[in-house]
Amino acid sequence: MKVGVVFCKCGTAITEKIDADQVQQRLKKLYPDVDFVTVDLACSEGGKEFVEAYLKDKGIDRMVISACSPRDHENTFKGCMHRAGRNPYLMQMVNAREQIAWVTADKVAATDKAVRYLDAAVRRVMLHDKLESKQLDICPDVLIIGAGPAGLKTALTLAESGRKVIIVEKTPVIGGMPVRYEDTFPKMECGPCMLEPIMGDILHGPHSADIELLTMAEVQGVVGSYGNFIVQIKQRPRYVDPHKCIGCGECTAPCPVSTKNPFNYNLDEKKAVGFTFAGALPNSVYIDPEACVRFKGESCQLCKDACPVEGAFVFDDKERVLERNVGAIAVMIGSEVYDCSRIPNLGYGKFPEVYNSVEFERILSSTGPTSGEIKSRTGKPPENVAIVHCVGSLDSKHKDYCSSVCCQAAFKFSHLIDKRVPTAKITHFFKELVVPGKEEFHLFHEAQNNTKTKLIRYGSIEELKVSGSGERISMEHPNGKGATEKTIFDMVVLCPAMIPAEDTAKVGKLLELTQDKAGFFDEMHGRMDSSLSKVKGVCLAGTCQAPGDIQRSINQGLAAAGTILSGLVPGRKLEIDPIKASVDAARCSGCRVCNSVCPYKAISFDPAKKISHVNEVLCMGCGTCVAACPVGVIKGNHFSNQEIMAEIDGVLS
Repeated sequence: MKVGVVFCKCGTAITEKIDADQVQQRLKKLYPDVDFVTVDLACSEGGKEFVEAYLKDKGIDRMVISACSPRDHENTFKGCMHRAGRNPYLMQMVNAREQIAWVTADKVAATDKAVRYLDAAVRRVMLHDKLESKQLDICPDVLIIGAGPAGLKTALTLAESGRKVIIVEKTPVIGGMPVRYEDTFPKMECGPCMLEPIMGDILHGPHSADIELLTMAEVQGVVGSYGNFIVQIKQRPRYVDPHKCIGCGECTAPCPVSTKNPFNYNLDEKKAVGFTFAGALPNSVYIDPEACVRFKGESCQLCKDACPVEGAFVFDDKERVLERNVGAIAVMIGSEVYDCSRIPNLGYGKFPEVYNSVEFERILSSTGPTSGEIKSRTGKPPENVAIVHCVGSLDSKHKDYCSSVCCQAAFKFSHLIDKRVPTAKITHFFKELVVPGKEEFHLFHEAQNNTKTKLIRYGSIEELKVSGSGERISMEHPNGKGATEKTIFDMVVLCPAMIPAEDTAKVGKLLELTQDKAGFFDEMHGRMDSSLSKVKGVCLAGTCQAPGDIQRSINQGLAAAGTILSGLVPGRKLEIDPIKASVDAARCSGCRVCNSVCPYKAISFDPAKKISHVNEVLCMGCGTCVAACPVGVIKGNHFSNQEIMAEIDGVLS
């Protein structure tokens, strides 16, 4: 073993405060066999060539380099080690610039500090192991869970790059929530129209052959890791062959059964066979087995008799379990709205003319329960409408956070009510107003400047109290002048907080994803890596990660696609950095403490051998398990206890 110390002068940035000759003399006394050399700028092209020649000519196999921050040039000098035929992990870097020269005014003190740092580095590098990176074959295909805007845009981007994509969507249709919206803020674009080009390309575009769309399907099992996941998918029967169905709808009228329509939030009824709503894609009907009398023992086949296409109906269709191999998984399952009945003073669920925002979206839609007509259940257009912002939001009793889109939705509603019922008066009750962005403000200004619209701030949601008054609703509320009054309204629209979807915990458990305190999926970093989960190979996008609008969801989906495309390249192997944790199987007691503390879900337990095992693909080398192991049988490669303690001894010597 021969250790060499390379002291970079960094121009004068380091030697202005550290005496290189003194460092060399004092280090020689501590380590007579350690070689010492100085270089002006080690990171320059000439400097790198000098370091490589020095390693070869002097037979140096372990190097300590005193220079700048490892964040700047650790990989630079690892490259020098590699090109000189040395193991790059037999190197230790001392940050003499930022941690000594720039922060220590006295030259004697700075020199003394540099000697101790280098002493620590020499002690440590002598204990370094020869680590080698590994390479694994990968599958470049991708699974996307959720066919909302983010999922569809991500799938199309990946397919356009030549990747095979599997989309799993639990409902019979694609497009997520926006396809149910007649208009979207801020420009009042038709939701289905806006998404139609993407949906059309997914179903019939030039890259559709690379996209496998599985509707009425859910992921039920995942094994493996980044680069090689094996996914089990359960697909419920549609009882209609979507490749044969021409979407004529002739089968719907003869169906003798009607049931509540969940896609219109039970505001109307649908037949046991039919479309989810007009214009839904894929353009194929499906049978609801819970409603259809045939699945209750009767011999009805009126739908089949009315169908002009032979073989379109498949009454003996069965549930399928499919298996797919993918390299990455993108989770884009969306969100839902807070249950307004949890705030009983607002009358939701008690008075029929109190709606939440998604129900009102369907009322506004031409494919909704009233064909886009704004009218009460008595059939009359409303004369006075209340729109309540921040329902359950910014409230420690409900949800602490702001969902960021509710105000914009509220002002969109105001615009549409004014347009369709010009005589209606509108009152906005708000806790705070949020209208960010370069385009979003105009709907707010429109409401603010409308003489038939009022905006009243409230302090607590408990200040709003809804009660019944015949066909109309009475609301007690602040009047904006420090007093309380009662107003009669024909309709109340509640804009509740956006919350994680019902399946969030289930999907999280399957993929070992953690959730934040609000229940949304935890991202790697809220600002720098919001499209990455803490499980390598699993990306996030859309409102399953945090509340947001369509634009944010799409952009996050594109970021996820970019990450996947750059990491999983066909023909390229996955390189595994060796700075990972490893378990001494012979000494592991099987206590599973490490399993519970790993933030990246990289440690599994083998029940047969009763030992824990670290998945090198998932491990990020953070060392949490090393510190947590009660018997010290987990080693952090390149950061072992012995290496760290040797370094500490050198600094304190």
